[in-house]
Amino acid sequence: MSTQDTGPSSADQPEGGPVPSPAQVGTQVSEPPQVAAPPWPDRVVPTWTDRVVAQASEAFGGPWGRHAVTGRALFWTPLRIALLFTVLGLALAWAKQNPCADGNWVGSKQYTHFCYSDTVPLFGLRGLDTGQVPYLDSAMEYPVLTGGFMWLAAVLSRGYDSLAQAVGLLPTVVPVQSYYVVTCLMLSVCALLITRSVVGLAGRRPWDAAMVGLSPLLVVHAFTNWDLFAVALASLAMWAWATRHPVLAGALIGLGTAAKLYPVLLLGVLLVLCLRAGRLQVWAGTALAAAAAWLVVNVPIALLAPENWRLFFSLNDSRPADPDTLWNIALAATDDALFDGPLDPGQSPTVLNTWVAVATLLVCAAVGWLALSAPVRPRVAQLAFLLVAGFLLVNKVWSPQYSLWLLPLAVLARPAWQSLLLWQATEAVLWVPRLLWYLGTENKGIDVQWFFLAVGVRDVAVVVLMALVVRDVWHPELDRVRRSWPGTDDPAGGILDHTADRFRLRLRTPRSSGPHRDQEPAPLGSSASVDRSGTLRAPSSRQGVPDQADLPGVRGDVAGGLEDDGAAGGPRHLQE
Repeated sequence: MSTQDTGPSSADQPEGGPVPSPAQVGTQVSEPPQVAAPPWPDRVVPTWTDRVVAQASEAFGGPWGRHAVTGRALFWTPLRIALLFTVLGLALAWAKQNPCADGNWVGSKQYTHFCYSDTVPLFGLRGLDTGQVPYLDSAMEYPVLTGGFMWLAAVLSRGYDSLAQAVGLLPTVVPVQSYYVVTCLMLSVCALLITRSVVGLAGRRPWDAAMVGLSPLLVVHAFTNWDLFAVALASLAMWAWATRHPVLAGALIGLGTAAKLYPVLLLGVLLVLCLRAGRLQVWAGTALAAAAAWLVVNVPIALLAPENWRLFFSLNDSRPADPDTLWNIALAATDDALFDGPLDPGQSPTVLNTWVAVATLLVCAAVGWLALSAPVRPRVAQLAFLLVAGFLLVNKVWSPQYSLWLLPLAVLARPAWQSLLLWQATEAVLWVPRLLWYLGTENKGIDVQWFFLAVGVRDVAVVVLMALVVRDVWHPELDRVRRSWPGTDDPAGGILDHTADRFRLRLRTPRSSGPHRDQEPAPLGSSASVDRSGTLRAPSSRQGVPDQADLPGVRGDVAGGLEDDGAAGGPRHLQE
């Protein structure tokens, strides 16, 4: 919200801070006192730096004014507002899911109302309705910690049902509904933890966490499955790493891997970054903590119920290509002539598994090469997003809720509302043809071709977002996070933040008469430079404080030729 001018022109302010009072400069008492301008914000203001936010703010009074005060709120801090946004997003997600909550799916309600969730059918299929313990009493196709999450929700819901019947004042519902409500509440806590983690990982960009709370992807898939639990553990692990607690980060990565497999990819990201920074000893401690945490959770179940514990791994080996994967589209286009050909029920697609493994290794190699050869060491979030997104693209399974894995990573890797909203729009739209295809043409559904078209559009959106992140890595002067505040390197880097490189793959380039080969051009709009070690260095003076002449509203001019999502009038080193 903009404010009225209450002080002298910002152009008259000295570079060091607010205008001094008359007493400070020795003026006559008879002169009218000047009102000191507020200090410059200590964080990035979204309405100054993002065109989408600036335009949206017009409904609430316009962009933040140049004399507005930041950092003085007693309650409505960026964190609390981001959490409120998350609560609103979760409320919309529940409103979407409510028609399916009671398990009465007569007439394919789960497809016609777009409220399908794995939680409801598995409540009965896995014996949770009768008090069976996953793995010990019934088979479970999920990793151990996710099975424990499901069991805990069942225990809490049975407790509520007993209390409601005993007291008589609480609403009584069918068991599957109370189980689903408890599950959604537990997943909502996970979503709030994700938002909190993003605030902690964003550095001077706390408002980026609003992209999580207001995410269309969160609204569509928050309660489709239990993935928010694993995403919360992975996000907390990154936050622990950012706050220089590598052992805790490793333990959380291990727990996340015990809930879903993908958090283990974070260890690969940290490996190549620590290799470049010469901090492999720290990485080794993180990896050992991750292995220990994973073993503590898995070994007891593996000993007590080995067959049910192995079920997750055997199913992933034997399952065919998921409907919305590139592999399935290729199979459909060739009438299953590619790879293994037609398979018997339960037969493992050996050839397809080999292709997926090779493609995954190529993705890992490409991301590792980028990490070791980029002119400036990539940020943790950038590399994590590229690796997880690449893994999803080449994997034979991409369940719709898996896209939640990318949400906090994408926000931290490239915090631009326009590109993130466009990508998430494709994810939200994909949910519609997927369920209509499941509904079947005989029930007024759609043919599979429309579903494949939506899958292709989503995949293109992910690839474009990956390309933008790669561009930012290769040209760090374009990185929104690094150029948002002087002296910023990697807010989520922890021990890697502002650490000089010890190892780097250098590309051979023709010699020229230009700058020294170890000294690269300074990023646009700032006096930072890339030193011999490959580290992006901040200006030597006034580190951490942007020049007031560069902040919006100081001279009242509007920057011409704005690039990408930059807001009019924003500082050049804050825009893109």
